[in-house]
Amino acid sequence: MKMPRSFTRRKPAQAAHHDGRSFARDLAEMQRQASRRRILGIMAGATILPLVGCSTSAISSMLDGGVDAATTPRDLAGADFTIDSCSKIPTETGGPYPGDGTNGPNVLTLNDVVRSDIRSSIGGFTGVAAGVPLTVTLTVVDTNGCAPLAGRAVYIWHCDVTGNYSMYTGSATSENYLRGVQVTDDNGQVTFTTIYPACYSGRWPHIHFEVFPSLAVATSGTKATATSQLAMPDAANKLVFAQSAYSASVSNYGKVSLASDNVFSDGAATETPSMSGDVTAGFAASLVVGV
Repeated sequence: MKMPRSFTRRKPAQAAHHDGRSFARDLAEMQRQASRRRILGIMAGATILPLVGCSTSAISSMLDGGVDAATTPRDLAGADFTIDSCSKIPTETGGPYPGDGTNGPNVLTLNDVVRSDIRSSIGGFTGVAAGVPLTVTLTVVDTNGCAPLAGRAVYIWHCDVTGNYSMYTGSATSENYLRGVQVTDDNGQVTFTTIYPACYSGRWPHIHFEVFPSLAVATSGTKATATSQLAMPDAANKLVFAQSAYSASVSNYGKVSLASDNVFSDGAATETPSMSGDVTAGFAASLVVGV
């Protein structure tokens, strides 16, 4: 069941339809609208490039051309972002498979859970999750002034290429991969190396995360300060799910939308990361998380 929101946020405008629109026209529109879409000022100097519903070759052209996503942010359907750079992250359900001790298994008590690469299992388990490479960078900021918050513990988890969650379902029951914790640096940032999550029945592709005041709090079983999810962008989803390893996701993805998803149906602008990359080299996702 969808957890209640504790605040009000503006829904994104209806996405523009991009079929038949040239890539050059997209770039021109992005430049024309840049002045009213400036966000992520705290991340100046970072390279965060959004996909704009185009092919892998078009994405590569954007990377080569140096499009400045900090001044021309868009969601992957082409709609303008209408959020502040430090908007409070929506509170979402941790789902049935958090692995944080709230409903059984607790990976947070394992010694090796603090790590940047979460693709392998830990604590005596040996499985390694395969899939399209993905790095996830989260920047935790104070909503009062947008100052980066150092020393916060961030725990992320998500399903594997078959849609299973380690410690809980299917062939991943005896594994604990795709779960890990890091502590934010002086810039409020953590970066995880993982794989792109699959699309399983009934849900839009997503990544769960929790933010704790400190590592000690995270590993003590105390409730998180913030619990939310990343909504993976449509353009990247389509590229990834065209790969054979994600064949089970194709049918599931065709039956779900952001509008029908029980978590993101009320708007996902503040939870949709900026993206760059491709299926060969891997993707990079980045999001500012206001707490």
